Amino acid sequence: MNGIFLWVLVILLPIALVAGVVIGYLTKQTQIDKTQQIQKSESDRLLEESKEKVRNLEIKARDQALDIVQKAEAETTRRRAELAREEDRQQKRREELDNRVDRLEKREQNINKRQGALDKRVTDIEKLHSQEIEELQRISQMTIEEARGVLLAEVEKDSRSDMARIIRQIETEAREEGENRARKLIAAAIQRVASDHVVEVTTSVVTLPSDEMKGRIIGRNGRNIHAFEQAAGVDVIVDDTPESVTISCFDSVRREVARRALTRLIQDGRIHPAHIEKILKTEQKEVDRTIVEAGEQAAYEAGVPGLHPEIMKTLGRLKYRTSYGQNQLAHAVETAQLAAVIAAELGADVEVSRAGALLHDLGKAIDHNVEGTHAMIGAELAKRYGVNAKVINAIASHHHEIEQETVEAAIVEAADAISGARPGARRESLEQYIKRVRSLEEIANSQKGVTQSYALQAGREVRIFVHPEEIDDLDSVRLARDIARKIEETMQYPGQIKVTVIRETRSVDYAK
Repeated sequence: MNGIFLWVLVILLPIALVAGVVIGYLTKQTQIDKTQQIQKSESDRLLEESKEKVRNLEIKARDQALDIVQKAEAETTRRRAELAREEDRQQKRREELDNRVDRLEKREQNINKRQGALDKRVTDIEKLHSQEIEELQRISQMTIEEARGVLLAEVEKDSRSDMARIIRQIETEAREEGENRARKLIAAAIQRVASDHVVEVTTSVVTLPSDEMKGRIIGRNGRNIHAFEQAAGVDVIVDDTPESVTISCFDSVRREVARRALTRLIQDGRIHPAHIEKILKTEQKEVDRTIVEAGEQAAYEAGVPGLHPEIMKTLGRLKYRTSYGQNQLAHAVETAQLAAVIAAELGADVEVSRAGALLHDLGKAIDHNVEGTHAMIGAELAKRYGVNAKVINAIASHHHEIEQETVEAAIVEAADAISGARPGARRESLEQYIKRVRSLEEIANSQKGVTQSYALQAGREVRIFVHPEEIDDLDSVRLARDIARKIEETMQYPGQIKVTVIRETRSVDYAK
């Protein structure tokens, strides 16, 4: 029995071993196949993710490229628009210059025609005079001494007339030559002493509690003052002046922002670059708000509603602009009120006069940033925001840079002159004004042959009436020149004073 068991064991053991090996191989092969399937699935998943990322990157790159193209097109369009505006502006200037040249040529032709006619008339008069003298010599029965006396009297009369004419001609030529030389002298003076004037009108002084504050304003290695100047766009001058520093900038609004910010920093005591930028931003917003409110208030006081917000904002900037001590925003409101009164009295358009007078100095708010005169700059700005064409003409022509097309434009000019010339408007008290007017009349009345004199136009002109029997044409020319020289030597006054001598001849007879 044991032998049989052994034989069975011997026979079954190899079979079992073979079966185990086969089963193990099959199991391992199954695991390998399963692992390969898992790896293949993972590879397919990674490949799909890679493809998805590539597609996303392509879409993002396309969006960025499209954005860049759109920005480039927008920039190109903006620059083309700027070039078109600049071309329009240059074209308008060329047209204005051409119109001025045409007007000057026409004026010169008219002057030449009038001069020719005058020369011909003078020649005819001289011929008639010669014939008259010859006829008198023929028919007269005078001695040689009497004839000589008559001839000398005629010659003296002719000579005095020629002298008066020559003096007027010389004065005209001297005035023209003087204007040319004056331009050169003014240019030289500007080069030498313009800095003093610029300092006077482009600086603001900030008072300090003590001189120790100057060191804190400057900071270590100058970092505080450099940060303030760079952020505010101004120059801060720290010199030996006790307990004060000076802020210099041509832009009055920037200078005001810097002044208010520096004052607040001094009060606060925390002066460092980060706090400086914060305070400057706060004060800039405050000044901008003040400018808008000032423009709105000015439009309300002047009675000019419906202005564009940008025009009111620009108008408000005049709050920080002065001329000869006169605030320009107050001057604009006063001019508008005067123009309204004048227009109402003359039966002109009150609204156009009021708006033109309020906006006549609009260009002064931005004339330091734009090339051109303040009248033309203000007119262009008003035109850009749809202001009435009559108002635009009043703005552009109030200094006669273009022709005045309406009576309202002349009213605006007159109101501007009244507001600037009235006593007390520009650093001249009423007492000084009255004293200057009296001095003008006293100087005129002290001359021989003067009957009466009147100071006009706030002391800018003096008109003198003389005895025609005592003062002839030549003496009237001399009298005007002598009075002008005496005024220059004995008085102080702004601008210039016009001296006008009036000689009136009256012939009186009675019917009996």
